[in-house]
Amino acid sequence: MEVSNVLVRDAQPGDVEAIWNLTRELAVFEHLEDQFVATVDDFHKELFGEDPAAKVIIAEIDGKLAGTALYFRTFSTFLGRSGIWLEDLFIHEEYRRHGVATKLMEELKRRSPGRLEWMVLDWNEDAIALYDHLGATQFTDAWTHYRIT
Repeated sequence: MEVSNVLVRDAQPGDVEAIWNLTRELAVFEHLEDQFVATVDDFHKELFGEDPAAKVIIAEIDGKLAGTALYFRTFSTFLGRSGIWLEDLFIHEEYRRHGVATKLMEELKRRSPGRLEWMVLDWNEDAIALYDHLGATQFTDAWTHYRIT
């Protein structure tokens, strides 16, 4: 069931605690709560400080937080254009299957002059179905993912 009154807006500093709470819910959902060590202050500094590392858009229904998308800019040297990396997309359970994620993804695509990219856990079948429905291309290639902490 799609809800027509989904408002998508840029997050403001007053939204930080709500963003943090929803991100904590995401960590629990992904069975990664032991890795969630970020504080509300961390989010405030990194999202709204002097040199923000990321941005968040918020979806609201009737003034209530329904979901968030946290993203940051990328640059493709091959395309010669910037793009967006979607780090987190999470919708409150009560608002799932109401078009909220679709509205957030549409807004991210609108903001990206290049490509919009993300990863999804292979067991998250609902998210995979959404991305397939949106026409996203799933690819597996010869790249190996690395991380330094």
